[in-house]
Amino acid sequence: MSLKPRDRLALLTSGGDAPGMNAALRGAARVGAQLGLEIVGVEEGYVGLMAGRVVPLDVYALDEASRRGGTVLGTARSKVFPTPEGQAAARTQIVAHKIAALLVIGGNGSLTGARTLAGAATHDGNRLLVAGIPASIDNDLACTSMAIGVDTAMNTIVEACDRIFDTATAHRRTFFVEVMGRDMGYLAMTAGIAAGADCVLVREVGRSDDAIVDQVVQTMTHAYTGNTGKRRVLVLKSEGVKMDLNDLKRRVDEKMRAVVPDVDTRVTVLGHVVRGGSPTAFDRLLGARLANAAVRELMAGKTDFMAGWVGPGVTAPVVEHDPYVVAAPLDQVLADTARLHAGDSPLAQWRKRVYSEVESILEK
Repeated sequence: MSLKPRDRLALLTSGGDAPGMNAALRGAARVGAQLGLEIVGVEEGYVGLMAGRVVPLDVYALDEASRRGGTVLGTARSKVFPTPEGQAAARTQIVAHKIAALLVIGGNGSLTGARTLAGAATHDGNRLLVAGIPASIDNDLACTSMAIGVDTAMNTIVEACDRIFDTATAHRRTFFVEVMGRDMGYLAMTAGIAAGADCVLVREVGRSDDAIVDQVVQTMTHAYTGNTGKRRVLVLKSEGVKMDLNDLKRRVDEKMRAVVPDVDTRVTVLGHVVRGGSPTAFDRLLGARLANAAVRELMAGKTDFMAGWVGPGVTAPVVEHDPYVVAAPLDQVLADTARLHAGDSPLAQWRKRVYSEVESILEK
């Protein structure tokens, strides 16, 4: 069943915020309005859906918000929604607020939630149409080469590293910098290459704590005792590497005292700084293009899919509306994402191999 003018499309952001979410909201609202749909927003993700916090959306307010990070609708993680009681409450609100279609912008958990609502009964006896848009700074979703927020996060890390390089060079220091990436080292590795890091530590390579310490000591020894002329070393660590950053510094310091005793080390955890900030032009365009395709697919009656960006590893047929967007079934997205996290997918294996190759190149 396709949507018709005056049907209600609800937009929802969920999970970790990502720069570009507001641009996706703006794109979806503008395209939906042009197609004659009534656009509403759900505040605070699935928590707000269960509580019936459904509000009208002002397209002009979204115009202003699209250049900012975060999400104007708010976001939350819910322990109640995955339960039968939570999903029943959400389905009740879908009927009460006459929602005909739901567009969820978020990561793996958010898309899992969207999948559970696909086909829910609506107020007029039809079935709810559901679509997802990938938004995750970790770039840890399958069936899309890029997720909203990744480009901005990479640029934020690179800018921070550039600033750290300045002070590190002035003092002949080594900096240990931790960035987000709970399950994937994509951010650390790509930003490390772009920033010119000397060593990048990611979970996928699978080194022990002792091996990590030896790797860093080897990198520092080469930099400070070889004929490199270097006055600084940058070690970029993904949070997915469970070794504590201060423990890494302590153990490296102990070993380096016998090699180069006059080199200082410092620790910086960028943390949620990486999530914030104005989205880059790419993230704004990515959000808008994915939203455009998703809303038009919903209008045509398509459901239970995620709009993904074409690139390495994405082989699904593109949609009619954009030669760089695919509509991947949510079941496939979730299954392939689980394989990606487990390291079993071809993309995961390729990343692991490339990360290992890059490590030795950076240390030269």
